[in-house]
Amino acid sequence: MSATIDRARSLVAAARAEYAADPTARQAVQECGERLDEPLRIALAGSLKAGKSTLLNALVGQDIAPTDATECTRVVTWYRRGLAPSVTARYDGDKAAEIPVVRRNGRLSFDFGELTADRVDRLDVEWPARALARNTIVDTPGTSSLSRDVSERTLAMLTPDDAASGADAVVYLLRTLSAADTTFLGRINDAVGGESGPLGVIGVVSRADEIGAGRMDALLSAKDVAARFAGELEKTGLCQAVVPVAGLLALGARTLRQSEFAALVALADAPPEDLSLAMLSADRFVRPDMPLPVDAETRAGLADRFGLFGIRLAVTLIRMGTRDSPALARELVERSGLDELRQVLDAQFGDRADQLKAHSALVSLDRILHDHPTPGAQQIADEVRRTLADAHGFRELRLIGRMRAREVRLPDDQRAALALVIGAQGMDAATRLGCDPDASESELRDAALAAVRTWRARSTHPLLDRFTASACEVAVRSAEGILAGLSR
Repeated sequence: MSATIDRARSLVAAARAEYAADPTARQAVQECGERLDEPLRIALAGSLKAGKSTLLNALVGQDIAPTDATECTRVVTWYRRGLAPSVTARYDGDKAAEIPVVRRNGRLSFDFGELTADRVDRLDVEWPARALARNTIVDTPGTSSLSRDVSERTLAMLTPDDAASGADAVVYLLRTLSAADTTFLGRINDAVGGESGPLGVIGVVSRADEIGAGRMDALLSAKDVAARFAGELEKTGLCQAVVPVAGLLALGARTLRQSEFAALVALADAPPEDLSLAMLSADRFVRPDMPLPVDAETRAGLADRFGLFGIRLAVTLIRMGTRDSPALARELVERSGLDELRQVLDAQFGDRADQLKAHSALVSLDRILHDHPTPGAQQIADEVRRTLADAHGFRELRLIGRMRAREVRLPDDQRAALALVIGAQGMDAATRLGCDPDASESELRDAALAAVRTWRARSTHPLLDRFTASACEVAVRSAEGILAGLSR
């Protein structure tokens, strides 16, 4: 894996030397090289009101992204780690201005002043959040916005016509599987197929608690919906996984206050019939005349922060014996689906961060070399394209996507083993070899050697179709790489 990013760095260095006398091309190459050393860029995309900003806040564990429908939600916004909170607007092509962070009606927002969203190219937000050390998160406007210009900003950032994608990976939020969603995912897929887009796409059934109208079984219903979406998307290979997440619940749990916990305990101690009657609707729950041991203003705050589903779940957990706020927060986060999403992100993106960044940088470099031809540029471009085609990590990632769209004609157990060995479930040797996590190095080496022999024999079977044989060849190379790593 490190060899791929080292190769990308050497090609960037060669291009920098080639363009020593061309300041424009050299600066572009410099930015391309800097991308290799940045955190992985993960873009959040989806239709209007899909819950992107709420999910961003939940992933970071802080309220840093505005969630109200103001000017700032119509602009592509980059969130990076910084020493102190700051927001910078890039506008009118080459201008920049600091944007104040304000609170309006208890919600965080960015004050554009006299600027309007149509003038702002992007917002750069720096925030001292630990979660941003590994990943830069890009919050994009809704892809089905009523304003065509707003939707185009997201498309231009993720799938530009004349440049590499601004993101290394994409988390796409779905509330329904609409034509707009499949069309947009198709554009990303086309970009990946043309080796100019992000290699990783994860689907999220967002606002999952609303699928069951806030009932206690809402997340079970959401899992069924996610399974259906995944089945439909697997036919096209548009997503690597689909996960249901209740973003509002996850954010409320990660930022749970002691005063909120005390209010939830009081509600849990209320007569069950009174609470059930009050929670027939959100309007009823916040009415001042409800006979509950928590004042109406506090109840309104709980409804805003957790939703009725979150309140029902929290009250149930407290009645079952959860008696302190850290334990309740952990339980709520786990049930929100956020932990599962993090695991998927780590397996699909985090473990392959160097590969994804190298792919983005090499695609960008290829564009630069094409746009600024010189006698030596063609030779460097040939090496770039050879690396994009031959780097085994890229072949694994593409195969993971293609296996959902095309049938690998192997028995179910062999197909599952193939997915494991190419890293579909994680990058550590034990996971890829299907071994126990506590397996010894000797056991892992034996398993890796057996995998090399097994997949080599399968790849040469005379009755395999071309796609299945090619998939088995990728598995051989993956098993050889695992064995080599263990030997080192």
